[in-house]
Amino acid sequence: MAANGVLIVDKPAGMTSHDVVARVRRLANERAVGHLGTLDPMATGVLPLVLGRMTRLAQFYLASEKSYEGEIRFGFATDTYDAEGEPTGPPQPVGFTLDQVRAAASRFRGSIQQLPPPFSAKKIAGVPAYKLARKKKEVELKPIQVEIREFEILTLDGDRAGFRARVASGTYLRSVAHDLGQLLGVGAHLATLRRTRVGEFGLEEAHTLDELEQAEDVENLFVHPRRILPEFPSVTAPEESLARIGNGMAVNLPEMSRAPLVKVFAGQAELVCIARRVAGTLFHPKVVLGIG
Repeated sequence: MAANGVLIVDKPAGMTSHDVVARVRRLANERAVGHLGTLDPMATGVLPLVLGRMTRLAQFYLASEKSYEGEIRFGFATDTYDAEGEPTGPPQPVGFTLDQVRAAASRFRGSIQQLPPPFSAKKIAGVPAYKLARKKKEVELKPIQVEIREFEILTLDGDRAGFRARVASGTYLRSVAHDLGQLLGVGAHLATLRRTRVGEFGLEEAHTLDELEQAEDVENLFVHPRRILPEFPSVTAPEESLARIGNGMAVNLPEMSRAPLVKVFAGQAELVCIARRVAGTLFHPKVVLGIG
């Protein structure tokens, strides 16, 4: 029987997001598994996974806000913009104050232009930049517009600054660290990174891979469907409407006269579709997840 649900994993350092997906495929005995936002191998924290029919919901998370905490190390930049890369120059002395770092960090808030790291998945003529960078080929990426909603320097201890950030999808915190070092004139790179939230999913509900391995049934750890996509109201469909929904036909949902998109349930816990309002209280299934 297929496993259909959303599972939040606390990704460990040293694994790719794809490695985690492969592990969960085996544990849940479910081939259809995807993630809602890649984490670099060195990064840890919230990695939401969608399993089975729930993979159809991934489209609604493409622009999800993400929150992080981590450390930036000053004194030298690296070719990957993080601690896994090679230094691009000799070490520089670091002697600024916390207030000076905070003043420089304020330049990286709001809507800004950002150059993605050379070692990234951004494509150049159809080839991921990291593949060119690994072959020592020139990587010419173009700046992109990103939105940094929060970037706070919390601590400064020697050459390391602790930070907290909240960003729109598509923002590279490796580039923020690198560019902050450039601005301060000493070079810098991302030393550690932990993702604390993706959309509505936080660390408080994340499970380690060890916990998943020891669980009698991984499905017991799924996020309750009513908590998914909280921006869409929930409605329980009458029994007579379920067959129409399953066939992709429009249904009348009188209590949902204003919402553009709604989550439609059979009972309390079975999410059967995301429906789009077409007129008045008439809703057409946009994404059908199936019944039973």
